Amino acid sequence: MLAKGPTLVVGLGVSGQAIAQHLSDRGIDFTVADTRSAPPGLERLREYAPQASVYLGPLEALDLSRFDEVVLSPGIDPRQAVFDPVRERLVGEIALFVRALDEREADSLHKQYKRPALVAITGSNAKSTVTTLVAQMAERAGLHVAVGGNLGTAALTLLREQPNAELYVLELSSFQLETTPELKADVACFLNLSEDHLDRHDGMLGYQAAKRAVFRGAGLAVINADDAWSWPAEDDLVSRVSFSVQLDVLEGQKSRNNAAEWCLAGKGGSLSLCHVEAQGLHEIMPAEAVRLAGRHNQANALAALAMGTAIGLDEAAMVSELESFAGLPHRGELIAHRHGVRWINDSKGTNVGATLAAIAGLGPTLDGKLVLLAGGQGKGADFSPLAAPLLDYAREVVVFGQAAALLAAALPDSVTVTRVNTLIDALEHAQQVACPGDCVLLSPACASLDQFANYMVRGDVFRDWVAQHVVIESAGEEERDA
Repeated sequence: MLAKGPTLVVGLGVSGQAIAQHLSDRGIDFTVADTRSAPPGLERLREYAPQASVYLGPLEALDLSRFDEVVLSPGIDPRQAVFDPVRERLVGEIALFVRALDEREADSLHKQYKRPALVAITGSNAKSTVTTLVAQMAERAGLHVAVGGNLGTAALTLLREQPNAELYVLELSSFQLETTPELKADVACFLNLSEDHLDRHDGMLGYQAAKRAVFRGAGLAVINADDAWSWPAEDDLVSRVSFSVQLDVLEGQKSRNNAAEWCLAGKGGSLSLCHVEAQGLHEIMPAEAVRLAGRHNQANALAALAMGTAIGLDEAAMVSELESFAGLPHRGELIAHRHGVRWINDSKGTNVGATLAAIAGLGPTLDGKLVLLAGGQGKGADFSPLAAPLLDYAREVVVFGQAAALLAAALPDSVTVTRVNTLIDALEHAQQVACPGDCVLLSPACASLDQFANYMVRGDVFRDWVAQHVVIESAGEEERDA
């Protein structure tokens, strides 16, 4: 099962480093290739793998045919023509992770060994939140959990540093999945799909196909009944359960979506997170008890409950985590609530689908309206789906960055739009127009690279400005008023 000859590792980023360390630990002859003249981590590589060959330059100058296996970092596009002669030998880090679990199991057939459970989560939006939530549910239930993948620590690093974990919870991107022949997850979840990375995957169908790889060899698929893009292919026979936050409203009766095993149900405005069991509808907890606000986060909670139940987690532990889990930075993060206005940092909303989810989740909960801050690098997205929900929920949309004109053009005249240059300009304008009961929401629907190093820096700018101009200044005003 190990590579029987020389291996090429392409890319020396976080995943590339983990791959190189993994191969070095196993005594496999490998070469690292990177098109950059001085990739980060090169000196560290020479410390733990001095025997490794290093090639820096164009891949076309390498004879790839001499390698038994070519392992690509997620940032490397496998469609490149240079890989055509070795296309059948291309894999990624996650394929090596699965292979290592298989090897460990094979080596332990005559010993007392239990293969650790694997939960894999993908989707265009909310996968980091749900991955973290499932991991913390499992920790609260008493399991030794290792969490990472596309989130934080590389999968092979987890395996090296936490070899005795009882559960691995991995967030996986389409870039990681497209080089994974078979994942073999105990539970695989595909949360949702919206336009993103379409240039890498040649459109939505290619993007969907890459994401669907999460189901290969899975014991159970957890799918979103409200998003058909997330469903397995028709000929995929994987067992499945679904979750939904859509309601079939029946006056005076309890209502739920009859198509989903995990759902919202209730009477009037009182909804609960529920599980459809053989003996009937089991109410798990009030929807309003989930600490993360919004209908989209209720969907995330249902997905996490479905996964946790599938791996045998205690329901009380899962409920307790849902009551306390505050979410992740830059993902619907409440920064301040001053003078009746909420300031929310959703800088991780880098595509239209994420921003739609934020608007739909927050809009109905407000006494006032949304002041949406959107813009950045548009990645060729279609912004027109934002028009209808913004018509319902927005007081004003403040657009900035490269995509400002495209965003403004996609919205109807009945939505008030102000165009500015920078995020700081947008914040200053939002402070002037927001009213008590409103929410100033940074959910850009765009990448950040036109003005920032990444979405985290963009979110930090939002947080710091709010701390200085909303929290500190308003506190000073309150002191003077007192």
